[in-house]
Amino acid sequence: MSTRGVETDEQQRIRFQVELEFVQCFANPNYLHFLAQRGYFKDPSFVNYIKYLQYWKEPAYAKYLKYPMCLHFLDLLQYEHFRKEIVNGQCARFIDDQQILHWQHYTRKRVRLLQSQAEKHMMAIQNEPTPQKSV
Repeated sequence: MSTRGVETDEQQRIRFQVELEFVQCFANPNYLHFLAQRGYFKDPSFVNYIKYLQYWKEPAYAKYLKYPMCLHFLDLLQYEHFRKEIVNGQCARFIDDQQILHWQHYTRKRVRLLQSQAEKHMMAIQNEPTPQKSV
């Protein structure tokens, strides 16, 4: 911060990048487990910081997220019960496994959707009447 307590444009840009990277780390249950093991979720200042980060859920900020799953975990981190449970390695592994299953299902579903659209497009092209040459 500058001497008057106002961030410069450069400081705002850096804070944006740091907070963007940090909030996206929440998409990784193993990272959440790491933070929980080290007691970060017991620190009221850290819990308040997590509450502050909820601004990332606003569309103006969410559009920059590469891993939108982090927003779901950001919501879960608002609950003390979740913060206490994620310290358990089995809990973190279970969430990680479920996340992988979700991605696999989404990928298969997406591939099927794209294939059916491609097939419909090909059928439409094949069924188009060919233009007749005038004599």
